[in-house]
Amino acid sequence: MSTVPAVSDFDLRRLPEGFYDDPYPWFHALRAERPVHRCPDGSWLITRHADLAQVYRNPRLFSSDKRQQFLPMFGASPLYEHHTTSLVFNDPPLHTQVRKAIGDALAPRTVAAMAPALETLVDGLLDDMAAKGECCLMRDFAGAIPIEVIGNLLDVRREDRGPLQRWSNAILGALEFGSDPTRLDEGNAAVSEFVEFLATLIAERRARAADADDIISRLIRWESGGFSLSEFQIHHQCIFLLNAGHETTTNLIGNGVLALLGHPRELARLRATPDLIDSTVEECLRYEAPVQLGNRTVTANTALGGQALEAGAVLTLAIGAANRDPAVFERPDDFDISRAPNPHLSFGAGIHTCAGLAVARLEARIAIQRLVTRFPALALAGPVHRARRARFRAIERLPVSVG
Repeated sequence: MSTVPAVSDFDLRRLPEGFYDDPYPWFHALRAERPVHRCPDGSWLITRHADLAQVYRNPRLFSSDKRQQFLPMFGASPLYEHHTTSLVFNDPPLHTQVRKAIGDALAPRTVAAMAPALETLVDGLLDDMAAKGECCLMRDFAGAIPIEVIGNLLDVRREDRGPLQRWSNAILGALEFGSDPTRLDEGNAAVSEFVEFLATLIAERRARAADADDIISRLIRWESGGFSLSEFQIHHQCIFLLNAGHETTTNLIGNGVLALLGHPRELARLRATPDLIDSTVEECLRYEAPVQLGNRTVTANTALGGQALEAGAVLTLAIGAANRDPAVFERPDDFDISRAPNPHLSFGAGIHTCAGLAVARLEARIAIQRLVTRFPALALAGPVHRARRARFRAIERLPVSVG
């Protein structure tokens, strides 16, 4: 960094110019000067790897329940209902039961069996890219893969998948700090439309749920110790699975390809040594965490990083900052596809470790490796447009030529 930005009054609700394109100078300064930073709204921004790891290890002290935080943001609305019911924003026992319910559907051995179909999908998208010569990597490749994968896991008919990406973008977009009324209206409409769609789908699925192995059928028939999921809960877990599986993996693939194009030596290393693909995916996850910010609520008076925190305090966990903490990562701003060890926090940790991490890794591994192998002349074909989003490291447009 040529200059160190001032961070004493850093405010997530009034982000400085340039933050969306490159948040890391501010993250570096916050981590060095104010690692547990009190924001103007009274919440706390946490930027050190060790502090995030402590939060993840203590789910009772640092709760994922978002009812307190989200009611002022969303009011009594479909967005509030969704984001306070989904797996990621809940504590046990609901969190535990939902993870058990999806069980083997997202286990590594089951995910590995998805590889042949995924390779066929990716190769078809690459054929389409070759025919065009130039395209938007986000629209024509990175965003098309996870929609098909999650559609298959939920067993949604292919002809019914058209609105899924739009719904996902609208629902997650409403989580951004300072979302305006238009964005909130779009998010609420998307939740309502998705619930209506799922109500019909689940009614059909119940007739054969006993014999089916898709995730919706697993959620329908789940029962443990007298606990079963209500129709309302099933709706919102399905919405969560679409959103989590689509947004994060799309960003992982897009950001990963952009990082490789921006570091031609690393791209050449990957092409020369394909066995580096696994560590390449991990470095893409670290270098540009698809989810940059998470939240927790403190349940009892405690301290973190030497700072006293009162019960009820809201914490924002800067995953993107923790993943570039020089106390953990040597040369943290370098993109090194053979980095080892690589204890990034992009999938969280503890009981809230991402349930779909095996799926995301498989998609990224197959997508990135087959792309760079198929197109040795792959290059940027115009300016990259990043989304003005702080929670998610997202790209709106990534024009490429395939040679």
